[in-house]
Amino acid sequence: MKRSRSALAPASFEALARVRRSLRDQATAPATTHQAPHKPKPQPDGAVLFRRAVADATPLPPTNRAEIPQRRPKPVARQRLRDEQQVMLDVLSDPWDWEAALSTGEELVFVRPGVPTAALRKLRRGGWVIGGELDLHGHTGDEARMAIAAFLNRCNLEDRRCVRIIHGKGHGSKNRLPVLKNKVRHWLMQREDVLAFCQARTVDGGAGAVIVLLKSSTR
Repeated sequence: MKRSRSALAPASFEALARVRRSLRDQATAPATTHQAPHKPKPQPDGAVLFRRAVADATPLPPTNRAEIPQRRPKPVARQRLRDEQQVMLDVLSDPWDWEAALSTGEELVFVRPGVPTAALRKLRRGGWVIGGELDLHGHTGDEARMAIAAFLNRCNLEDRRCVRIIHGKGHGSKNRLPVLKNKVRHWLMQREDVLAFCQARTVDGGAGAVIVLLKSSTR
């Protein structure tokens, strides 16, 4: 029997068999695991770099001092500070001889040299309008002295020409003597801005008050 020309040679069958086995092996082989893409290594932060840089440094010994936070000074009004400084500059001194001052018992009256006596007469008659008042009841001697200095400074700034200072009659003091009254007399005589003063009229306080004429601050 003759072979057909279309029949394949044995070598061709073997080649086909190898191809089929190769394809079958590829189909049954496990899937290959894909590797994740390479990620860059993170860089160290500033703290790590600093520690590396000072690794060889020797720390200083402790100072044994407490760290106390500094407080900011509170703001102070400049005008108020200047006024308080001026009050301290104008602090009035007490008279040396208190016995002589207490023994006079005379009326509170004073006129500065160079001031016309007509100004004092007008003051005693109540011819000036009283523009301010200071009551010293309940004040100690030192408190009254500071209060008068501050009061007269304020009157000077506000250009008040005539004011009344109530010092009391001394009925509540030791031996019922007018100690504060005589102190007020002495303090007022030390002030350059006081032109004259006199005992108040009965309607204005009588022996318990003094009317003071001040220099004009506008001149």
